[in-house]
Amino acid sequence: MSDLILQNVRKTFGSFVAVEGLDLQFGHGELTALLGPSGCGKTTLLRMIAGLEAPTKGRILFENEDITSKGAERRNFGMVFQSFALFPHMNVAENIAYSLTLKGVPRAEREARAKELLELVQLGHLGTRRIGELSGGQRQRVAIARALAQEPGVFLLDEPMSALDAQLRGDMQMELRMLQQKLGITTIVVTHDQREAMTMADKIVVMSSGRVEQIGTPQEIYHEPANAFVASFIGSANLLKGTFSDGAVKIGALRFEVPAEMRAAENAPVTLFCRPEKVRLGPESSGDNVIAADVKFVRDLGPVREIHLVTEHGPVAVEAGDMEGIPLKAGDRVNAHLPKAALRLLPGDAA
Repeated sequence: MSDLILQNVRKTFGSFVAVEGLDLQFGHGELTALLGPSGCGKTTLLRMIAGLEAPTKGRILFENEDITSKGAERRNFGMVFQSFALFPHMNVAENIAYSLTLKGVPRAEREARAKELLELVQLGHLGTRRIGELSGGQRQRVAIARALAQEPGVFLLDEPMSALDAQLRGDMQMELRMLQQKLGITTIVVTHDQREAMTMADKIVVMSSGRVEQIGTPQEIYHEPANAFVASFIGSANLLKGTFSDGAVKIGALRFEVPAEMRAAENAPVTLFCRPEKVRLGPESSGDNVIAADVKFVRDLGPVREIHLVTEHGPVAVEAGDMEGIPLKAGDRVNAHLPKAALRLLPGDAA
């Protein structure tokens, strides 16, 4: 049973529609990522859930109670902002216990709670440290502990890793995910980083222009995108325009066989989708599922090589291992094989 439900929630600012009418459910103990480009409405949606913005239309329910008109201070939802918003004149423990102080919790009780949370976020030795003396990762942990101090029913995070460097961001994604799983708290994270969403989430809500494009697990979103937007926003994608005919996709004079369950109306425009790691470079020079290409650029990343190809029907990207030492350079002529089992059909000609 879901403990947080949004029913036809819509938000407008004048004539601008920030969030269309959305119906969403957030399951108890799940971590859900709201993922999309800047301006897609994900932060506005989070602020409505938090009680910092009022929906123009629709209802928000938590544990079967309508909380749409409740202010943020009455929802008992913990929130971590991009800036962390810590108080520099307080030490770490005082920052963590701040919400308990406002509620009049006795000093001994709030000090014990702060100590408990410091241990939970692995900062037990820094309770008396000033905020200005902490690293970025330590500040983030303090912000998380402060949000957890009031034992919130839902934990909300608005791009909490954006201020951290790449290495620390990756470490903190794993740490936060393990902490969330340990606590079993319903959590919603706003991010524009698809790797962050894939790393942390049980469920991803992909958004664009105030609408939900797709909802699913990370694997569902990655391997079975609903449309070309989702396919290209989550990871890298090869998207080629074609026409469905006689059980295959025709792209110019080329023919691509697709899995039997992939079907469209006869002669309908479709977008052929294939992930770069599925493409194979080989000796085939003709036949189904093969496209001739010129190498435009090769980027060696150690474990894999990114090979960017140019074809008469559009760009094709390949992610390959060592390829048994086969050298490739810009200008080489190659043949790319798009395996039948790796292909998916997306609606229309949106590539």
